[in-house]
Amino acid sequence: MDDALRALVRGRANGRCEYCRFPEAASFLQFAVDHIIAEKHGGPTVEANLAWSCYYCNSYKGPNIAGWIAETDEVVRLFHPRRHTWEDHFEWQGCVLLPRTLIGRVTVEVLEINQPDAIAVREELLGMNGFDLGT
Repeated sequence: MDDALRALVRGRANGRCEYCRFPEAASFLQFAVDHIIAEKHGGPTVEANLAWSCYYCNSYKGPNIAGWIAETDEVVRLFHPRRHTWEDHFEWQGCVLLPRTLIGRVTVEVLEINQPDAIAVREELLGMNGFDLGT
């Protein structure tokens, strides 16, 4: 991937993870360009298939493109930052990210967005002047 494409993906995200909205400026760990549809599944390295991702979302997402809803035995695709609107699928309740849809639910679950440590970090950051959750 060339530097120009990486800069475009980063700039488009306005300094936040496109999955959990964590601000890059508050992270000690490097953000990465995520292939929304992983290369191993044929996903190309093009603007429409790339998202800016924090270390944790990128690590938990890996090559996953979907999650499973056990109660209904249903496979549901993950949130796709280029095709879906974040606010349609998620909402904040304090420092907990709540899903509004099945897509939101499997994304929160697969990416483990509400693990206790992540919630604690968001709570601490919210106490800092000028921090918001990127709604």
